[in-house]
Amino acid sequence: MKEKMKEIAQRVSELRKLSDINLEEMAGYLKIPFETYINYEEGKNDIPASVLYEIAQKLKVDMGLLLTGEETRMHIFTVTRKDRGVRVERRKQYKYENLAEKFIHKKAEPFIVTVKPRIDEGKPTTNSHPGQEFNYIIKGSLKIYIHDNEINLEEGDSIFFDSSYEHAMEALNGKKAKFLAIIL
Repeated sequence: MKEKMKEIAQRVSELRKLSDINLEEMAGYLKIPFETYINYEEGKNDIPASVLYEIAQKLKVDMGLLLTGEETRMHIFTVTRKDRGVRVERRKQYKYENLAEKFIHKKAEPFIVTVKPRIDEGKPTTNSHPGQEFNYIIKGSLKIYIHDNEINLEEGDSIFFDSSYEHAMEALNGKKAKFLAIIL
């Protein structure tokens, strides 16, 4: 997984340079500390899926190119077979599987997200990104933290929210949870 993380970081760095965007400009666009962005591009830290989505927007490329290194070319449809999507790891508890990395000019990014139960106490680390997000619980239970609210969701429940607000997910009952996330 570390090798994949480094490959994605290298693609981001190369495309940023080709786009004549300097490091400071990209960090500012993402609203993250300069050092954090440097660590992403150097492959020292995994780039969260939400940040990759924002980088793709800034670079005017499809997120699939950042994930796979291949140009997206599907215009009418794309099929992703069970457990065959491009995987992105985000923090230790979160694993993302991109479900449409080959489709060009997407209006949204669909993922299957698996969240492991946390060991540590307190609220999980939050993040935010431009746009909106839809989550549908496939398996297990999740607690969603969003803008000073805590919402428990069970299998079959869903939430649609403004993802510019700080948010995080936590698996409940000591079991993994799995949900469909669509980032718009």
